[in-house]
Amino acid sequence: MRSEAVALASTRTRAADFLALAKPRLNLLVVASTAAGYAMADGDSLGPVRVIGMLLGTGLVAGGASAFNQVVERDADALMRRTRMRPLPDQRLLAAEGIVFGAAISLTGLLMLAASANLLAASVALATLLSYVVVYTPLKRRSSFATVIGAIPGALPPVIGWAASRGALSSEAWVLFGIMFLWQLPHFLAIAWIFREDYARAGFPMLPVIEPDGLSTGHQSIAYAAALVPLSLAPTLIGLAGRLYFAGALTLGLAFLYLTFRFARTRSVRDARLLFFGSIIYLPILWIVMIANKL
Repeated sequence: MRSEAVALASTRTRAADFLALAKPRLNLLVVASTAAGYAMADGDSLGPVRVIGMLLGTGLVAGGASAFNQVVERDADALMRRTRMRPLPDQRLLAAEGIVFGAAISLTGLLMLAASANLLAASVALATLLSYVVVYTPLKRRSSFATVIGAIPGALPPVIGWAASRGALSSEAWVLFGIMFLWQLPHFLAIAWIFREDYARAGFPMLPVIEPDGLSTGHQSIAYAAALVPLSLAPTLIGLAGRLYFAGALTLGLAFLYLTFRFARTRSVRDARLLFFGSIIYLPILWIVMIANKL
């Protein structure tokens, strides 16, 4: 009985480690943004079963990208306090296992998207996966500009949802892309500032690492948040949302911008955390107000 209990515990631990490779909690926002893009497209209804398949497929592709990223960065992760206990740097899983797992769930997700939605949605998801793993992940070790490049695959989930609904991409889809693109940059810069010592230890040339006074980090956070304010109002201007959304987006945008000014002024970890948590609150509320105003 004891050996069976130990074996069961070991199985559960390995399952939890594989699940950790997919970062399901972080990828919830990816799935939510895909759902927002689908809802705003207001195209052909896929029906509840196919919508679930579309969202699950998107989540699996995002999980696969996370797994591949952790395989590539396992040595660097071992040097950082916040990541050293992940399954790969802690050697609870082998790199080969991470590759097989990432490939399996990515392929499954792409097939689910093609079957549940259409080939265009699956193609956008494939572009998201490749740009994240093949371009962004290796670039992180070479340039601080990787943060901007990484925001491209991070902004594609609403485009996946739009493609699933319409079967085509229009200017409205790219407005949603732009909103998510600009939102990510203050979010990532806040993370980079909070963990700048970790990133320096691992050899990642993040902006707060190469310019440790934080002036550029603060100024860029303000610039991106300032650009986000007018772009976030565009859905009303192009007829995608109404006045209620306009008021909500303006309020959220100005509050987000205030947090970037506060962070830029103090450059404290506390205000970086406030900016980080503010960014997490901003995007879901924006999607909710946008969708509610359309119903």
